[in-house]
Amino acid sequence: MPFSPCFRPLGRSLFVYLFTAVFGFINFACDNPQRDVSLSGDGVLSYNFHVRPILSDKCFACHGPDSKKREAGLRLDTPEGAYAALKDRPSAHAIVPGKPASSEAIARIFSSDPGELMPPPESNLSLTESEKDLLLRWVKQGAAYEPHWAFVVPQKADVPVDRKDQWSRNEIDRFLWRSMKHQGLKPNEQAEIPFLLKRVALDLTGLPLSSDALIKYTGMSVDQAMDQLVDSLLMTPAFAERMAGFWLDVSRYSDSFGYQNDNYRTQWPYRDWVIHAFRKNMPYDEFITWQLAGDLLPNPTKEHILATGFNRNHKYTEEEGVIDEEYRVEYVVDKTNTFSKAILGLTMECAQCHDHKYDPVSQEDYFSLYAFFNNTPEKGFEGGAGSAVRSKTPLMTIEPKDLEGILSFINHKDTTSVVVSVMEEFRDTLRTTYVLARGAYDAPTDQVVTPRTPTSVLAFDENRFKTNRLGLAEWTFSEENPLTARVFVNLIWQELFGKGIVASSGDFGLQGDLPSHPELLDWLAVDFRENGWDIRYLLKKIMQSAAYRQSGKVSKELLEKDPDNVYLARFPRLRLPAEHIRDFVLESSGLLVHELGGPSVKPYQPEGLWEASSSGRGELAVYRMDSGDKLYRRGMYTFIKLTLPPPALLIFDGSNRDLCQIKRNRTNTPLQALALMNDPMVLEAARVLGARLAKAHSSPENAIQEAYRRILGREPKQQERQLMLDFFHDEYDRFQEDPQRAERIVRVGKFPLEPSNDPLADAAMMQVIVAIYNLEEATTKT
Repeated sequence: MPFSPCFRPLGRSLFVYLFTAVFGFINFACDNPQRDVSLSGDGVLSYNFHVRPILSDKCFACHGPDSKKREAGLRLDTPEGAYAALKDRPSAHAIVPGKPASSEAIARIFSSDPGELMPPPESNLSLTESEKDLLLRWVKQGAAYEPHWAFVVPQKADVPVDRKDQWSRNEIDRFLWRSMKHQGLKPNEQAEIPFLLKRVALDLTGLPLSSDALIKYTGMSVDQAMDQLVDSLLMTPAFAERMAGFWLDVSRYSDSFGYQNDNYRTQWPYRDWVIHAFRKNMPYDEFITWQLAGDLLPNPTKEHILATGFNRNHKYTEEEGVIDEEYRVEYVVDKTNTFSKAILGLTMECAQCHDHKYDPVSQEDYFSLYAFFNNTPEKGFEGGAGSAVRSKTPLMTIEPKDLEGILSFINHKDTTSVVVSVMEEFRDTLRTTYVLARGAYDAPTDQVVTPRTPTSVLAFDENRFKTNRLGLAEWTFSEENPLTARVFVNLIWQELFGKGIVASSGDFGLQGDLPSHPELLDWLAVDFRENGWDIRYLLKKIMQSAAYRQSGKVSKELLEKDPDNVYLARFPRLRLPAEHIRDFVLESSGLLVHELGGPSVKPYQPEGLWEASSSGRGELAVYRMDSGDKLYRRGMYTFIKLTLPPPALLIFDGSNRDLCQIKRNRTNTPLQALALMNDPMVLEAARVLGARLAKAHSSPENAIQEAYRRILGREPKQQERQLMLDFFHDEYDRFQEDPQRAERIVRVGKFPLEPSNDPLADAAMMQVIVAIYNLEEATTKT
């Protein structure tokens, strides 16, 4: 359905109201990471938090882990390398602990001679005066190295205690309070209850509360309302859908194979399983183990095997004439990169072609991890474009009888079988894994590797763990693994606060951001593990904090002292994710169809997009819009074609699902405003809600009041009520002068028009609803 502008120029007062609301959002929607780590109480510098970031940014490219790119044989990322005699001058040393005057590195960074200066001018890198001073002081203090913080097993630090702290509600707050106090900050007051209720509902379900629920909970005390609402929503199917939506980005779920001949595939039962897992509150260790190696568990069921679809969600080629091994290797590379990024928070893909330039991960380490995923009968090419193949070997067939038993959670309404791509090991052989020169499929070296993990993270003990994917899963959740719990806790924090404690949530390595609150991150990670990897427990713990309950108001003082809200002295203002904007509009209008799971659907989309970008072959050459209830499903069920993902989602920074994505961009563009004003889904929702409110209420004032409850989750202020009422009357008068215009405006969308006693009132109320949907507050979690 084409996007057609129906929204007329606004009256001046309403324009100012909308502009102010929208413009206010622009200042807060795009937070940037801020690195600000204080010295210890005695002024001693920390290698991890003060020195290593400088060396990693400015020195490690030439003097770091990558031996093939290392200049002059000097290595600065280890104490052994830094303290050693220089290769070309054995009497000199780059760093002499406690003696900056004898340290060649210090002499070179302070040199005024371009031929001696480090970093060299031609590198386009330079040290600031403060960075030079930090390095000088560090050497003077003894140049002590520390293991990278993320590779040290997290420990529960003592929770800070401050008798003057009247704000904290739990351990999370006490860590935050201490940081705020050091920065001269004070936390915001608690948000008003309507904003808290909206925040919780959107975070846990991606949906607004109903008017009845809003009235019910606002009548309670804040503590009672928050406790009851959180407990209630955690048990809903909508919560499972919301969490599954987050995981689909991580697992790069899509409904097509990708590449030029982009054809349909039936991987959606995996999505149904993810929803099911969150409904059961499956512990995180079990959730990941099944996805990594469900097929290798003792006596695996079809549910265990279906979960391994996680490893098979990557792109597949259907282009005839390709080299099978080239693409088979590419698929294994994708599995390796997804595991390392999503579960370990490391950029190991950088070591596919050479030793990692910054992290202590060699190319041998990379292909040793790759070896865990390299023993399946997967093919590089199977079935060309237009073929009936909708999944790739290895396969699992879901029969109708399975839907009555172990796979009863799958929403499949007809009697046909569904075939899904899953994991399987070779039974009688073991594929040899070689280190590939430059990472190229056709350049194997003579270096054979076996399955193991990077020793810099945690050595793989073959006496404890089998050398297969199940052993890898057990290694991942061993108590000695320093990354797994930290990475997931950080992802959940990011989901709630918009930014992780480690802002670079996909990179816990040496080039990643430092944690803003390292002791809090470690405390949460250990607490999560000690409480059985319980995801609902983790969410509730964070939501019970005073930090989560804060107002999102921004004072001039707060903005000056902490513009990026690193210390969380206020709640961040965050626009809803792309799919949740759709869900929010449909739910508030009463159009959302609450059907759980099932095949993906094709809602409204501008005409001709698939046709223009397609090779003309296969089932997906032409976009065939669905009808009926399928037009009103949640955004997570929207059909994802990899070569052209849904534009309505991409406009709001939705994932294109090409690769594992654990953090979405957050942008503000004119297209987003245009989409909310002209998207037929939004206009149809406004038309349906406007007509229903006009019919249900005897006065437009009451209709506007309920619209505010449904969309903004609060009562309108008197000024807002009057402004919208005036706008309603202006629109009504305009439609009286041109009734045909009113008739044209309401003929948007496929949902049937309901009989009306006053069509002009319906059209005018529709315009009011469109205006409310376009307020910054409507699609923002505040």
